[in-house]
Amino acid sequence: MKDGLDRRLQALADAVDLARDRLDAAAVSAACRVVERAGERVGLGLESTVVALAGPTGAGKSSLFNVLAGADVSSVGRRRPTTSSAAAAVWGDAPAALLEWLGVPRRHQAGNGELGGLVLVDLPDFDSVERSHRLEVDRLVELVDLLVWVVDPQKYADSALHDDYLRPLARHAGSMLVVLNQADVVDAGAATRMREDLGRLLGADGLDGVPVVTASAVTGAGVDALRGQLVEAVRRRAAAAKRLGADVSAVAGALAAETAAGARPSVRGEDRERLRAALALAAGVPPVGRAVDRAHRRRGALATGWPFVRWLRRLRPDPLRRLRLPDSPAPDVRTSLPPPSPVQREQVSAAARALAAGASADLPPPWPNVVRAAATRREEEVADRLDRAVGGADLHVSRPRWWSAAAFLQKALALLTLAGLLWLVALAVLAWLQLDDVVPTPELNDVPVPTLLLLTGVAGGLLVSFFARLLNGLSASRRARAAGRSLRARVVEVGDELVVAPVERELEAHAELVRLLRVAQG
Repeated sequence: MKDGLDRRLQALADAVDLARDRLDAAAVSAACRVVERAGERVGLGLESTVVALAGPTGAGKSSLFNVLAGADVSSVGRRRPTTSSAAAAVWGDAPAALLEWLGVPRRHQAGNGELGGLVLVDLPDFDSVERSHRLEVDRLVELVDLLVWVVDPQKYADSALHDDYLRPLARHAGSMLVVLNQADVVDAGAATRMREDLGRLLGADGLDGVPVVTASAVTGAGVDALRGQLVEAVRRRAAAAKRLGADVSAVAGALAAETAAGARPSVRGEDRERLRAALALAAGVPPVGRAVDRAHRRRGALATGWPFVRWLRRLRPDPLRRLRLPDSPAPDVRTSLPPPSPVQREQVSAAARALAAGASADLPPPWPNVVRAAATRREEEVADRLDRAVGGADLHVSRPRWWSAAAFLQKALALLTLAGLLWLVALAVLAWLQLDDVVPTPELNDVPVPTLLLLTGVAGGLLVSFFARLLNGLSASRRARAAGRSLRARVVEVGDELVVAPVERELEAHAELVRLLRVAQG
Protein backbone atom coordinates (compact mmCIF):
# COMPACT_ATOMS: atom_id res chain seq x y z
CA MET A 1 0.00 0.00 0.00
CA LYS A 2 2.85 2.37 0.79
CA ASP A 3 4.32 1.91 -2.69
CA GLY A 4 0.98 2.81 -4.22
CA LEU A 5 0.71 5.85 -1.97
CA ASP A 6 4.23 6.96 -2.87
CA ARG A 7 3.37 6.69 -6.55
CA ARG A 8 0.19 8.69 -6.08
CA LEU A 9 1.98 11.34 -4.03
CA GLN A 10 4.68 11.71 -6.68
CA ALA A 11 2.01 12.01 -9.36
CA LEU A 12 0.23 14.69 -7.31
CA ALA A 13 3.50 16.58 -6.75
CA ASP A 14 4.19 16.56 -10.50
CA ALA A 15 0.62 17.63 -11.16
CA VAL A 16 1.01 20.56 -8.76
CA ASP A 17 4.09 21.71 -10.66
CA LEU A 18 2.14 21.60 -13.93
CA ALA A 19 -0.99 23.21 -12.48
CA ARG A 20 0.85 26.12 -10.86
CA ASP A 21 0.12 29.38 -12.74
CA ARG A 22 -2.42 27.49 -14.84
CA LEU A 23 -5.28 26.39 -12.60
CA ASP A 24 -7.11 27.92 -9.65
CA ALA A 25 -4.52 29.13 -7.14
CA ALA A 26 -6.56 27.99 -4.13
CA ALA A 27 -6.91 24.43 -5.46
CA VAL A 28 -3.21 24.30 -6.34
CA SER A 29 -2.23 25.61 -2.89
CA ALA A 30 -4.45 23.02 -1.22
CA ALA A 31 -2.83 20.26 -3.29
CA CYS A 32 0.61 21.60 -2.47
CA ARG A 33 -0.18 21.52 1.26
CA VAL A 34 -1.36 17.92 0.95
CA VAL A 35 1.85 16.95 -0.83
CA GLU A 36 3.95 18.56 1.89
CA ARG A 37 1.84 17.19 4.75
CA ALA A 38 1.63 13.70 3.29
CA GLY A 39 5.35 13.68 2.59
CA GLU A 40 6.02 14.57 6.21
CA ARG A 41 3.60 11.90 7.47
CA VAL A 42 5.09 9.19 5.28
CA GLY A 43 8.55 10.24 6.39
CA LEU A 44 7.53 9.72 10.03
CA GLY A 45 6.48 6.15 9.29
CA LEU A 46 3.06 4.58 8.90
CA GLU A 47 3.42 1.99 11.68
CA SER A 48 1.66 4.19 14.24
CA THR A 49 -2.04 5.01 13.91
CA VAL A 50 -3.19 8.47 14.98
CA VAL A 51 -6.86 8.64 15.96
CA ALA A 52 -8.64 11.81 17.04
CA LEU A 53 -11.83 12.17 19.06
CA ALA A 54 -13.64 15.25 17.77
CA GLY A 55 -17.02 16.71 18.52
CA PRO A 56 -19.08 19.58 19.89
CA THR A 57 -19.23 20.83 23.46
CA GLY A 58 -21.00 18.57 25.90
CA ALA A 59 -20.84 15.45 23.70
CA GLY A 60 -18.73 13.63 26.28
CA LYS A 61 -15.71 12.93 24.11
CA SER A 62 -13.28 13.70 26.94
CA SER A 63 -15.10 11.20 29.17
CA LEU A 64 -14.92 8.64 26.37
CA PHE A 65 -11.24 9.47 25.88
CA ASN A 66 -10.50 8.87 29.57
CA VAL A 67 -12.36 5.55 29.52
CA LEU A 68 -10.32 4.38 26.53
CA ALA A 69 -7.06 5.68 28.02
CA GLY A 70 -7.83 4.12 31.40
CA ALA A 71 -6.93 7.33 33.20
CA ASP A 72 -8.28 10.84 33.80
CA VAL A 73 -6.11 12.51 31.19
CA SER A 74 -8.64 15.10 29.97
CA SER A 75 -10.62 17.32 32.28
CA VAL A 76 -14.32 16.52 32.53
CA GLY A 77 -16.86 18.97 33.96
CA ARG A 78 -19.81 21.22 33.42
CA ARG A 79 -17.78 24.27 32.53
CA ARG A 80 -17.72 24.90 28.77
CA PRO A 81 -15.47 24.53 26.94
CA THR A 82 -13.92 21.83 29.08
CA THR A 83 -11.16 20.72 26.67
CA SER A 84 -8.97 23.74 26.00
CA SER A 85 -6.02 21.96 24.39
CA ALA A 86 -5.43 18.62 22.77
CA ALA A 87 -4.28 15.66 24.83
CA ALA A 88 -2.83 12.36 23.61
CA ALA A 89 -2.82 8.83 24.98
CA VAL A 90 -0.10 6.63 23.53
CA TRP A 91 -0.06 2.84 23.40
CA GLY A 92 3.35 1.34 22.74
CA ASP A 93 6.36 3.28 21.47
CA ALA A 94 5.21 6.00 19.10
CA PRO A 95 8.04 7.88 17.36
CA ALA A 96 8.87 11.05 19.25
CA ALA A 97 9.08 12.90 15.93
CA LEU A 98 5.47 11.94 15.16
CA LEU A 99 4.27 13.37 18.51
CA GLU A 100 6.26 16.54 17.91
CA TRP A 101 4.77 16.81 14.43
CA LEU A 102 1.28 16.50 15.89
CA GLY A 103 2.11 19.29 18.33
CA VAL A 104 0.04 17.80 21.20
CA PRO A 105 1.46 19.15 24.50
CA ARG A 106 -0.24 16.75 26.97
CA ARG A 107 0.64 13.09 26.57
CA HIS A 108 -0.19 9.97 28.56
CA GLN A 109 1.46 6.59 28.25
CA ALA A 110 -1.44 4.16 28.23
CA GLY A 111 0.47 0.88 28.00
CA ASN A 112 0.74 -1.46 25.06
CA GLY A 113 -1.29 -4.58 24.44
CA GLU A 114 -3.56 -4.98 21.47
CA LEU A 115 -3.67 -1.21 20.99
CA GLY A 116 0.10 -0.98 20.66
CA GLY A 117 0.93 1.66 18.05
CA LEU A 118 -2.18 3.78 18.72
CA VAL A 119 -1.97 7.51 19.38
CA LEU A 120 -5.40 8.67 20.60
CA VAL A 121 -5.92 12.46 20.58
CA ASP A 122 -8.68 14.30 22.40
CA LEU A 123 -9.41 17.47 20.44
CA PRO A 124 -10.88 20.72 21.76
CA ASP A 125 -14.54 21.38 21.01
CA PHE A 126 -14.93 22.52 17.40
CA ASP A 127 -17.85 24.80 18.37
CA SER A 128 -15.99 26.43 21.26
CA VAL A 129 -16.41 30.15 21.84
CA GLU A 130 -12.61 30.30 21.85
CA ARG A 131 -11.41 30.80 18.27
CA SER A 132 -8.05 29.23 19.09
CA HIS A 133 -9.84 25.98 19.91
CA ARG A 134 -11.48 25.90 16.49
CA LEU A 135 -8.13 26.57 14.79
CA GLU A 136 -6.51 23.76 16.77
CA VAL A 137 -9.27 21.37 15.72
CA ASP A 138 -8.91 22.36 12.07
CA ARG A 139 -5.15 21.86 12.24
CA LEU A 140 -5.28 18.40 13.77
CA VAL A 141 -8.21 17.21 11.65
CA GLU A 142 -5.88 17.54 8.66
CA LEU A 143 -3.09 15.56 10.37
CA VAL A 144 -4.71 12.55 12.03
CA ASP A 145 -5.20 9.18 10.35
CA LEU A 146 -8.67 8.30 11.66
CA LEU A 147 -11.40 10.68 12.82
CA VAL A 148 -13.89 9.58 15.45
CA TRP A 149 -16.75 12.07 15.63
CA VAL A 150 -18.42 11.98 19.04
CA VAL A 151 -21.98 13.36 19.12
CA ASP A 152 -24.80 13.27 21.66
CA PRO A 153 -28.57 12.86 21.33
CA GLN A 154 -29.01 16.63 21.35
CA LYS A 155 -26.40 17.72 18.77
CA TYR A 156 -26.00 14.80 16.38
CA ALA A 157 -27.91 16.81 13.72
CA ASP A 158 -26.09 20.09 14.41
CA SER A 159 -25.58 21.98 11.12
CA ALA A 160 -22.12 23.19 12.17
CA LEU A 161 -20.94 19.59 12.37
CA HIS A 162 -22.47 18.48 9.09
CA ASP A 163 -21.87 21.63 7.02
CA ASP A 164 -18.39 22.55 8.27
CA TYR A 165 -16.83 19.11 8.75
CA LEU A 166 -18.68 15.99 7.70
CA ARG A 167 -19.90 17.09 4.27
CA PRO A 168 -16.55 18.67 3.19
CA LEU A 169 -14.82 15.45 4.29
CA ALA A 170 -17.09 13.19 2.25
CA ARG A 171 -14.09 11.78 0.35
CA HIS A 172 -12.66 10.63 3.69
CA ALA A 173 -15.52 8.27 4.54
CA GLY A 174 -13.08 5.39 4.88
CA SER A 175 -11.07 7.29 7.48
CA MET A 176 -13.77 8.11 10.00
CA LEU A 177 -16.45 6.68 12.23
CA VAL A 178 -19.17 8.27 14.35
CA VAL A 179 -20.01 7.58 18.00
CA LEU A 180 -23.49 8.43 19.28
CA ASN A 181 -22.45 8.97 22.91
CA GLN A 182 -24.57 9.41 26.06
CA ALA A 183 -26.95 6.66 24.97
CA ASP A 184 -27.74 6.20 28.66
CA VAL A 185 -29.81 9.43 28.77
CA VAL A 186 -32.46 8.00 26.40
CA ASP A 187 -34.30 4.69 26.27
CA ALA A 188 -33.23 1.92 23.93
CA GLY A 189 -35.93 2.62 21.36
CA ALA A 190 -35.05 6.31 21.16
CA ALA A 191 -31.34 5.45 20.84
CA THR A 192 -32.14 3.13 17.94
CA ARG A 193 -34.21 5.76 16.16
CA MET A 194 -31.48 8.38 16.71
CA ARG A 195 -28.88 6.03 15.29
CA GLU A 196 -31.01 5.43 12.20
CA ASP A 197 -31.61 9.16 11.80
CA LEU A 198 -27.89 9.81 12.18
CA GLY A 199 -27.21 7.24 9.45
CA ARG A 200 -29.67 9.02 7.17
CA LEU A 201 -27.95 12.37 7.80
CA LEU A 202 -24.56 10.84 7.10
CA GLY A 203 -25.89 9.44 3.83
CA ALA A 204 -27.06 12.93 2.86
CA ASP A 205 -23.55 14.15 3.63
CA GLY A 206 -22.09 11.61 1.20
CA LEU A 207 -20.83 9.40 4.03
CA ASP A 208 -22.73 6.20 3.33
CA GLY A 209 -21.09 3.24 5.01
CA VAL A 210 -19.40 5.18 7.80
CA PRO A 211 -19.65 3.00 10.94
CA VAL A 212 -21.90 4.36 13.69
CA VAL A 213 -21.37 3.12 17.26
CA THR A 214 -23.86 3.78 20.06
CA ALA A 215 -22.00 4.15 23.35
CA SER A 216 -22.05 5.59 26.85
CA ALA A 217 -18.93 6.69 28.65
CA VAL A 218 -20.91 6.55 31.91
CA THR A 219 -22.20 2.98 31.71
CA GLY A 220 -19.50 1.63 29.42
CA ALA A 221 -22.07 0.42 26.89
CA GLY A 222 -20.65 0.34 23.37
CA VAL A 223 -17.12 1.18 24.56
CA ASP A 224 -15.92 -2.33 23.72
CA ALA A 225 -17.33 -1.97 20.19
CA LEU A 226 -15.47 1.32 19.78
CA ARG A 227 -12.30 -0.23 21.18
CA GLY A 228 -12.73 -3.08 18.72
CA GLN A 229 -12.84 -0.58 15.84
CA LEU A 230 -9.62 0.97 17.11
CA VAL A 231 -7.95 -2.44 17.56
CA GLU A 232 -8.85 -3.35 13.99
CA ALA A 233 -7.44 -0.05 12.71
CA VAL A 234 -4.21 -0.61 14.62
CA ARG A 235 -3.97 -4.23 13.52
CA ARG A 236 -4.34 -3.40 9.83
CA ARG A 237 -1.95 -0.43 10.11
CA ALA A 238 -3.62 1.03 7.05
CA ALA A 239 -5.41 4.03 8.55
CA ALA A 240 -2.58 6.45 7.82
CA ALA A 241 -2.21 5.34 4.21
CA LYS A 242 -5.98 5.35 3.74
CA ARG A 243 -6.32 8.86 5.16
CA LEU A 244 -3.44 10.17 3.07
CA GLY A 245 -4.89 8.47 0.02
CA ALA A 246 -8.21 10.15 0.67
CA ASP A 247 -6.47 13.52 1.04
CA VAL A 248 -4.68 12.98 -2.26
CA SER A 249 -7.90 11.92 -3.98
CA ALA A 250 -9.74 14.98 -2.64
CA VAL A 251 -7.29 17.60 -3.89
CA ALA A 252 -6.60 15.67 -7.10
CA GLY A 253 -10.34 15.61 -7.73
CA ALA A 254 -10.54 19.37 -7.20
CA LEU A 255 -7.81 19.88 -9.80
CA ALA A 256 -9.34 17.30 -12.12
CA ALA A 257 -12.58 19.31 -12.13
CA GLU A 258 -10.68 21.92 -14.18
CA THR A 259 -9.53 19.45 -16.83
CA ALA A 260 -11.26 17.52 -19.59
CA ALA A 261 -10.22 13.91 -19.11
CA GLY A 262 -11.64 12.63 -22.40
CA ALA A 263 -10.56 15.53 -24.60
CA ARG A 264 -7.74 15.21 -27.14
CA PRO A 265 -7.20 18.86 -28.09
CA SER A 266 -4.83 19.76 -30.90
CA VAL A 267 -3.97 22.63 -33.23
CA ARG A 268 -6.28 22.60 -36.23
CA GLY A 269 -4.70 22.59 -39.68
CA GLU A 270 -6.79 25.47 -41.01
CA ASP A 271 -5.83 27.65 -38.04
CA ARG A 272 -2.17 26.83 -38.57
CA GLU A 273 -2.40 27.80 -42.26
CA ARG A 274 -4.20 31.03 -41.42
CA LEU A 275 -1.42 31.98 -39.03
CA ARG A 276 1.26 31.15 -41.61
CA ALA A 277 -0.48 33.26 -44.25
CA ALA A 278 -0.74 36.24 -41.88
CA LEU A 279 2.92 35.90 -40.92
CA ALA A 280 3.98 35.64 -44.57
CA LEU A 281 2.23 38.93 -45.37
CA ALA A 282 3.69 40.60 -42.29
CA ALA A 283 7.18 39.36 -43.25
CA GLY A 284 6.86 40.81 -46.76
CA VAL A 285 7.19 37.49 -48.57
CA PRO A 286 5.38 38.65 -51.77
CA PRO A 287 7.48 41.82 -52.29
CA VAL A 288 10.67 39.93 -51.52
CA GLY A 289 9.71 37.33 -54.12
CA ARG A 290 9.16 40.09 -56.68
CA ALA A 291 12.51 41.64 -55.71
CA VAL A 292 14.23 38.29 -56.31
CA ASP A 293 12.61 38.08 -59.75
CA ARG A 294 13.66 41.60 -60.77
CA ALA A 295 17.14 41.23 -59.28
CA HIS A 296 17.79 38.03 -61.22
CA ARG A 297 16.64 39.59 -64.48
CA ARG A 298 18.82 42.66 -63.86
CA ARG A 299 21.88 40.63 -62.95
CA GLY A 300 21.32 38.28 -65.89
CA ALA A 301 21.12 41.23 -68.28
CA LEU A 302 24.34 42.68 -66.86
CA ALA A 303 26.09 39.33 -67.21
CA THR A 304 24.75 38.14 -70.57
CA GLY A 305 23.32 41.22 -72.32
CA TRP A 306 24.80 42.95 -75.35
CA PRO A 307 27.88 44.69 -73.95
CA PHE A 308 27.22 47.94 -75.83
CA VAL A 309 23.87 48.63 -74.09
CA ARG A 310 23.78 46.53 -70.93
CA TRP A 311 25.46 49.26 -68.91
CA LEU A 312 22.10 51.04 -68.97
CA ARG A 313 20.88 48.45 -66.42
CA ARG A 314 23.32 49.86 -63.90
CA LEU A 315 21.33 53.08 -63.80
CA ARG A 316 18.67 51.20 -61.81
CA PRO A 317 19.53 49.94 -58.29
CA ASP A 318 19.59 46.27 -57.50
CA PRO A 319 16.20 45.42 -55.86
CA LEU A 320 17.80 43.13 -53.31
CA ARG A 321 20.54 45.61 -52.44
CA ARG A 322 17.93 48.31 -52.00
CA LEU A 323 16.19 46.10 -49.40
CA ARG A 324 19.54 45.09 -47.88
CA LEU A 325 18.77 41.45 -48.54
CA PRO A 326 21.93 39.30 -48.55
CA ASP A 327 22.72 36.87 -51.35
CA SER A 328 23.44 34.12 -48.80
CA PRO A 329 21.54 33.47 -45.55
CA ALA A 330 22.53 35.93 -42.83
CA PRO A 331 20.05 35.88 -39.89
CA ASP A 332 21.94 38.61 -38.03
CA VAL A 333 21.63 41.13 -40.88
CA ARG A 334 18.80 43.64 -40.50
CA THR A 335 16.96 44.25 -43.74
CA SER A 336 15.40 47.48 -45.00
CA LEU A 337 11.98 45.91 -45.37
CA PRO A 338 9.23 48.06 -43.86
CA PRO A 339 7.95 46.70 -40.51
CA PRO A 340 4.53 45.04 -40.43
CA SER A 341 1.73 47.56 -40.65
CA PRO A 342 -0.83 47.86 -37.83
CA VAL A 343 -3.29 45.94 -39.99
CA GLN A 344 -0.79 43.14 -40.56
CA ARG A 345 0.04 43.02 -36.85
CA GLU A 346 -3.64 42.70 -36.01
CA GLN A 347 -4.04 39.95 -38.61
CA VAL A 348 -1.20 37.99 -37.00
CA SER A 349 -2.68 38.54 -33.53
CA ALA A 350 -6.14 37.52 -34.66
CA ALA A 351 -4.74 34.38 -36.32
CA ALA A 352 -2.87 33.47 -33.11
CA ARG A 353 -5.99 33.96 -31.00
CA ALA A 354 -8.07 31.93 -33.45
CA LEU A 355 -5.50 29.13 -33.35
CA ALA A 356 -5.59 29.11 -29.54
CA ALA A 357 -9.39 29.19 -29.47
CA GLY A 358 -9.65 26.30 -31.90
CA ALA A 359 -7.09 24.22 -30.01
CA SER A 360 -8.78 24.76 -26.62
CA ALA A 361 -12.39 24.61 -27.77
CA ASP A 362 -13.03 21.32 -25.93
CA LEU A 363 -11.28 22.35 -22.71
CA PRO A 364 -13.01 23.78 -19.63
CA PRO A 365 -11.99 27.08 -18.01
CA PRO A 366 -9.38 28.28 -17.33
CA TRP A 367 -7.59 26.39 -20.13
CA PRO A 368 -8.86 28.56 -23.03
CA ASN A 369 -7.38 31.61 -21.31
CA VAL A 370 -4.17 29.72 -20.52
CA VAL A 371 -3.76 28.59 -24.13
CA ARG A 372 -4.59 32.05 -25.51
CA ALA A 373 -2.04 33.65 -23.20
CA ALA A 374 0.59 31.20 -24.44
CA ALA A 375 -0.27 31.97 -28.07
CA THR A 376 0.03 35.75 -27.65
CA ARG A 377 2.76 35.96 -25.01
CA ARG A 378 5.53 36.75 -27.52
CA GLU A 379 3.64 39.04 -29.88
CA GLU A 380 6.18 41.82 -29.41
CA GLU A 381 8.92 39.63 -30.85
CA VAL A 382 7.11 38.88 -34.09
CA ALA A 383 8.34 41.85 -36.18
CA ASP A 384 12.01 41.37 -35.25
CA ARG A 385 11.91 37.60 -35.66
CA LEU A 386 10.25 37.88 -39.08
CA ASP A 387 12.91 40.33 -40.24
CA ARG A 388 15.64 37.95 -39.10
CA ALA A 389 13.82 35.07 -40.77
CA VAL A 390 13.84 36.92 -44.09
CA GLY A 391 17.52 37.76 -43.68
CA GLY A 392 18.29 34.11 -42.91
CA ALA A 393 16.37 32.67 -45.84
CA ASP A 394 18.05 31.22 -48.92
CA LEU A 395 16.80 33.49 -51.72
CA HIS A 396 18.34 31.31 -54.45
CA VAL A 397 20.16 34.19 -56.13
CA SER A 398 23.43 32.39 -56.82
CA ARG A 399 25.04 33.06 -60.21
CA PRO A 400 24.17 30.40 -62.84
CA ARG A 401 27.16 28.74 -64.50
CA TRP A 402 25.92 29.39 -68.01
CA TRP A 403 26.20 33.12 -67.42
CA SER A 404 29.99 32.83 -67.62
CA ALA A 405 29.82 31.01 -70.95
CA ALA A 406 27.31 33.55 -72.31
CA ALA A 407 29.46 36.44 -71.07
CA PHE A 408 32.54 34.94 -72.77
CA LEU A 409 30.58 34.51 -76.00
CA GLN A 410 29.30 38.09 -75.81
CA LYS A 411 32.84 39.37 -75.32
CA ALA A 412 34.03 37.39 -78.34
CA LEU A 413 31.18 38.73 -80.46
CA ALA A 414 31.83 42.26 -79.21
CA LEU A 415 35.47 41.89 -80.28
CA LEU A 416 34.32 40.76 -83.72
CA THR A 417 32.02 43.78 -83.90
CA LEU A 418 34.79 46.16 -82.88
CA ALA A 419 37.24 44.50 -85.25
CA GLY A 420 34.85 44.80 -88.17
CA LEU A 421 33.94 48.38 -87.26
CA LEU A 422 37.55 49.50 -86.88
CA TRP A 423 38.47 47.76 -90.12
CA LEU A 424 35.70 49.56 -91.97
CA VAL A 425 36.75 52.86 -90.43
CA ALA A 426 40.27 52.21 -91.55
CA LEU A 427 39.05 51.45 -95.09
CA ALA A 428 37.01 54.64 -95.09
CA VAL A 429 40.09 56.64 -94.10
CA LEU A 430 42.14 54.97 -96.82
CA ALA A 431 39.42 55.71 -99.35
CA TRP A 432 39.41 59.37 -98.27
CA LEU A 433 43.17 59.40 -98.74
CA GLN A 434 42.62 57.65 -102.09
CA LEU A 435 44.79 54.78 -100.91
CA ASP A 436 42.08 52.17 -101.01
CA ASP A 437 43.76 50.39 -103.88
CA VAL A 438 46.98 50.05 -101.88
CA VAL A 439 45.47 47.74 -99.28
CA PRO A 440 43.09 45.22 -100.83
CA THR A 441 39.95 44.26 -98.88
CA PRO A 442 39.47 40.52 -98.48
CA GLU A 443 36.06 39.10 -99.27
CA LEU A 444 34.15 35.96 -98.42
CA ASN A 445 31.47 34.96 -100.89
CA ASP A 446 31.57 38.49 -102.35
CA VAL A 447 31.05 39.98 -98.86
CA PRO A 448 33.88 42.10 -97.49
CA VAL A 449 35.37 40.48 -94.41
CA PRO A 450 35.16 43.69 -92.30
CA THR A 451 31.47 43.96 -93.05
CA LEU A 452 31.03 40.26 -92.30
CA LEU A 453 32.80 40.66 -88.98
CA LEU A 454 30.65 43.64 -88.03
CA LEU A 455 27.37 42.03 -89.01
CA THR A 456 28.31 38.70 -87.39
CA GLY A 457 29.26 40.44 -84.10
CA VAL A 458 26.11 42.60 -83.97
CA ALA A 459 23.70 39.85 -85.02
CA GLY A 460 25.36 37.27 -82.78
CA GLY A 461 25.36 39.60 -79.78
CA LEU A 462 21.71 40.52 -80.22
CA LEU A 463 20.75 36.90 -80.72
CA VAL A 464 22.61 35.76 -77.60
CA SER A 465 21.02 38.61 -75.65
CA PHE A 466 17.55 37.58 -76.83
CA PHE A 467 17.89 33.94 -75.82
CA ALA A 468 19.67 34.87 -72.59
CA ARG A 469 16.80 37.20 -71.73
CA LEU A 470 14.29 34.39 -72.30
CA LEU A 471 16.28 32.00 -70.11
CA ASN A 472 16.78 34.63 -67.42
CA GLY A 473 13.06 35.34 -67.36
CA LEU A 474 12.22 31.68 -66.87
CA SER A 475 14.95 31.30 -64.30
CA ALA A 476 13.85 34.47 -62.46
CA SER A 477 10.29 33.15 -62.05
CA ARG A 478 11.56 29.80 -60.87
CA ARG A 479 13.98 31.38 -58.41
CA ALA A 480 11.28 33.73 -57.11
CA ARG A 481 9.09 30.72 -56.37
CA ALA A 482 11.97 28.92 -54.70
CA ALA A 483 12.75 32.03 -52.64
CA GLY A 484 9.07 32.21 -51.64
CA ARG A 485 9.20 28.60 -50.45
CA SER A 486 12.35 29.29 -48.48
CA LEU A 487 10.87 32.43 -46.96
CA ARG A 488 7.66 30.67 -46.02
CA ALA A 489 9.63 27.84 -44.43
CA ARG A 490 11.46 30.40 -42.29
CA VAL A 491 8.17 32.12 -41.47
CA VAL A 492 6.71 28.76 -40.45
CA GLU A 493 9.62 28.29 -38.05
CA VAL A 494 8.88 31.67 -36.48
CA GLY A 495 5.17 30.89 -36.17
CA ASP A 496 5.86 27.45 -34.75
CA GLU A 497 8.33 28.81 -32.20
CA LEU A 498 6.38 31.89 -31.07
CA VAL A 499 2.79 30.65 -31.31
CA VAL A 500 2.25 27.00 -32.19
CA ALA A 501 4.88 25.45 -29.89
CA PRO A 502 3.68 27.37 -26.78
CA VAL A 503 0.09 26.33 -27.54
CA GLU A 504 1.11 22.70 -28.03
CA ARG A 505 3.10 22.80 -24.78
CA GLU A 506 -0.04 23.88 -22.95
CA LEU A 507 -2.04 21.11 -24.61
CA GLU A 508 0.67 18.62 -23.67
CA ALA A 509 0.64 20.02 -20.12
CA HIS A 510 -3.13 19.46 -20.01
CA ALA A 511 -2.79 15.87 -21.24
CA GLU A 512 0.02 15.17 -18.79
CA LEU A 513 -1.95 16.79 -15.97
CA VAL A 514 -4.95 14.57 -16.77
CA ARG A 515 -2.69 11.50 -16.65
CA LEU A 516 -1.02 12.52 -13.40
CA LEU A 517 -4.32 13.32 -11.70
CA ARG A 518 -5.72 9.97 -12.83
CA VAL A 519 -2.74 8.29 -11.16
CA ALA A 520 -3.08 10.51 -8.07
CA GLN A 521 -6.76 9.62 -7.71
CA GLY A 522 -5.86 5.97 -7.80
